[in-house]
Amino acid sequence: MSTGTIVLIVILVILAAALVALYFFGKKMQKKQEEQQQQIDAYKQTVSMLVIDKKRMRMKESGLPQAVIDQTPKLMRRSKLPIVKAKVGPQIVSLVADEKIFDDIPVKKEVKAVVSGIYITSVKGMHGKVNVPNTKKKSKFKQLLEKAQEKAGAGQVK
Repeated sequence: MSTGTIVLIVILVILAAALVALYFFGKKMQKKQEEQQQQIDAYKQTVSMLVIDKKRMRMKESGLPQAVIDQTPKLMRRSKLPIVKAKVGPQIVSLVADEKIFDDIPVKKEVKAVVSGIYITSVKGMHGKVNVPNTKKKSKFKQLLEKAQEKAGAGQVK
């Protein structure tokens, strides 16, 4: 066998081993996430709160309790979390929002939120629906496409 064939076989064996390792690691992480979701569901409660502010910030700057910061892994401490400052009852609290609902949380509004410990899992409007304007920018292509459709639609009306 030539050295090129041997190198190719070694690379394929390493890739196969990496794929098998990732498969089992993924299964383990999925099982862990399901257990965490069960814990969140067990402790959830509905609370009405006035949302004061929301930002993505590092854990040390967030105002979360020191016990929470000490329990988190060192790698997670440097990442930015979606933090919501809200008035729950008479006290002002810092809460961590779920990444999926962070953009839907209105600022300076009273909402009913499903909270599990310091984690906000869902939000409903206190008086009607929670309406947050869509702040995503459209790409240049989509803007041009909409203009072309408007002009085509205006030309057909006449």
